[in-house]
Amino acid sequence: MEHTLLSERCLKRFMETWRCKHLLIVCACGTRRWCRMSIEAEALLQEAKESIEAAQNYRSELQQRLHGLSQARKQVRGTSSQAREGLKRHFSELQSAVTQLLADRLSVLLNEVEVIEQDSIRPLDDCQKLIEQGVSTADELLREGELAIRCGLGEKEDQLGSFTKKALHIQLDSLPEVPALVDVPCVSAQLDDSLLYALRERVSRHGSVSSHPPVQIEELQERPGSVLVRWCKVDDDYVVQDYRLQYRRAVSGQYEDAYIGREQEFLVLHLDPHTDHLFRVCARGEGRTEWSPWSVPQTGYTTLAPHEWCPGSEGYILSSRRNIAMRSDSSPSKATVLYSNAPTYFCGQTLTFKISAAGQVDTRDSIGVCVGCEEGAESLQRDQAVCISTNGAVFVNGKEMTNQLPSITLGSAVTFDMEVVNILPVSNNNNLSDGGNFKLRVTIGSGNREVVFDWLLEQAVDCLFFGCSFAYPGWKVLVF
Repeated sequence: MEHTLLSERCLKRFMETWRCKHLLIVCACGTRRWCRMSIEAEALLQEAKESIEAAQNYRSELQQRLHGLSQARKQVRGTSSQAREGLKRHFSELQSAVTQLLADRLSVLLNEVEVIEQDSIRPLDDCQKLIEQGVSTADELLREGELAIRCGLGEKEDQLGSFTKKALHIQLDSLPEVPALVDVPCVSAQLDDSLLYALRERVSRHGSVSSHPPVQIEELQERPGSVLVRWCKVDDDYVVQDYRLQYRRAVSGQYEDAYIGREQEFLVLHLDPHTDHLFRVCARGEGRTEWSPWSVPQTGYTTLAPHEWCPGSEGYILSSRRNIAMRSDSSPSKATVLYSNAPTYFCGQTLTFKISAAGQVDTRDSIGVCVGCEEGAESLQRDQAVCISTNGAVFVNGKEMTNQLPSITLGSAVTFDMEVVNILPVSNNNNLSDGGNFKLRVTIGSGNREVVFDWLLEQAVDCLFFGCSFAYPGWKVLVF
């Protein structure tokens, strides 16, 4: 409410009339005084504030919806423009290719006509030359005969004798053979109109335009240094043979293939944390060679640092990304535990160990998670740790369980999943730092089997180390 200048009498009358609570009054002399504001005025003021806040929220929601509509319109117009340009480019290239194919085929057929014509005309030309030579000889003989007949009596006998002798040598009864028309090639072109019908039929069914792709990305889950992408088929009539997943950095770069297969989820590894990536998926129909349109690209990222093995551990060689560890033969007589570089495993995640090379099996071998790093330990088969041995035995706090999983061999994938079951603190104020029983439900999977059990710890933990130990060289394990 605005500051006002009131006299004492007006101030008193104002307070009596409106039953004021607190009102800041500035007197003519500049003195500031608080008086009581009416209950009705206070209620109206509170209602006005709530209305203003509601109006602000309403405007914000409307602006967000306007932004959503703008994005939707941009997607429709953008994809329509891309589809239009793609159709024009494809059919232009197709038209050029078909024109070139027809021109090439016409050239081949014309060349065949030329060859047939030349091969057929050549003997006819030879025959014509022979006949023309005969005609020329006959003309010459006729002239000589006429001269012999018209010559004088003294020379007529000699001329007629010479003419008769020459006529006998010419063999006037021998005529060259001229081929009949049925024996001479009659060149023709056979053109099947069914090609045009088949082409018209294929062209009428060539290409298609759809408003929605047959598959869409359903979920993006962040994982340590990776993103789990799940997709689903939204067109029930589309029979899928294979899926194809691609990704790229959101700011730049070209899409690259991450997965091609029949599964509907894939873990994209080796992603930098806090970096947006675009993911898209398409499908190939049963019996088809072309891929369907791409799904709407989805932006995903991970805030979790990738799982890494601790560098500098004796007996192990790490990859450049430190997510692959190989047991070397530098210390074959000593089997120590290789731990993670930091406690990067959190409950609710899935930790996976993939065996890419296998060596000799030992009972001390182990793969699992632990609360802390115990320097000099030969195995994870100890307190405050859960693990699986290469022979499939499961250990909880150093004790072997009766349930057993398949043996770990080349290509095996072992998964660890944990969730908090309940917390039973000792103190009454439910402070976890005071100690107590902390229970985790652990699921270890290997092959097509899994074991589920409760892991009881003395104190609450929010992150765990992972580790492995192999007594003999040759083992190689990838963690993600």
